[in-house]
Amino acid sequence: MDEAIVLENILEKEVFSTVDLVEDLITHKLYALKKIICHSPEDQKIALTEVDYYKLFDSQHIIECIDSDYVGIPNMTSNSTSQILILLPYCKRGTLHHELMSRMKAGVHMEEKVVLKIFRHICEGVRVMHSTAPYPLVHRDLKTSNILLKDDMLPLIMDLGSMTKARVEITSSREARKLQDEAAERSSMPYRAPELFNVESTGSVDERTDIWSLGCLLYAMCFYKSPFDSVYERGDSVALAVVGGKIPFPEAHPYSEDMVDLITSMIQVNPEERPYIDWVIESVEQLMKKMSGVV
Repeated sequence: MDEAIVLENILEKEVFSTVDLVEDLITHKLYALKKIICHSPEDQKIALTEVDYYKLFDSQHIIECIDSDYVGIPNMTSNSTSQILILLPYCKRGTLHHELMSRMKAGVHMEEKVVLKIFRHICEGVRVMHSTAPYPLVHRDLKTSNILLKDDMLPLIMDLGSMTKARVEITSSREARKLQDEAAERSSMPYRAPELFNVESTGSVDERTDIWSLGCLLYAMCFYKSPFDSVYERGDSVALAVVGGKIPFPEAHPYSEDMVDLITSMIQVNPEERPYIDWVIESVEQLMKKMSGVV
């Protein structure tokens, strides 16, 4: 990681994190270098946990961590910070968000069979996370800007900074507030599951928070944006719109009723009515077979 030069900033992720395009001075290969600024030991612990998550997975559907390092020591008293450096592959096509914004500008929808192919690979990556031992993990921020596209249009799930244990039991208002605050900080509103907006003082959440996000992501693949993006852009309450659960499908579009039904099955306000990832993948595969004429 020492012998590299920064070419440009290619993605500004959040307030304390940026991603730069860097070049290896020896091989001239391009990489993405994520830099996380840590203002406290707790910040650094969270960032290093993200590094651990990258290294945990060996999946063609989840971006790999090529190398990592950190410099400095965070100390709030002396106002000093540290930087966590994560070297990642560079995909020149950019993110799924970039692809969809380009298509929206041109007024060109993605073909249904292409949508299903990409979405199935995303779901395979999610299944790896949800099947992790000794306990399932959840991404908690699945969205189009967190999906990289390789040259062959196959997706890579990235940005594991929001990842955590999937199944959480809440037994007090304090625990509920903690979970709600974490979700507010790390999970994007237009893709955030309703149970994370107003967490009850007793109850539980599980990996089906990701299923809601996947439903919003599939909707975006068809119609360019999450069904709740327009609410966010207008400045209205996303929380109220999400809890209301009304999905505004366009009157005219090129997608099948099966696709609409698949999206609707995942964007269910009651998490108990949402499927698990295996059912989603099976449904996608059945729809792909139906489109190709295979019974």
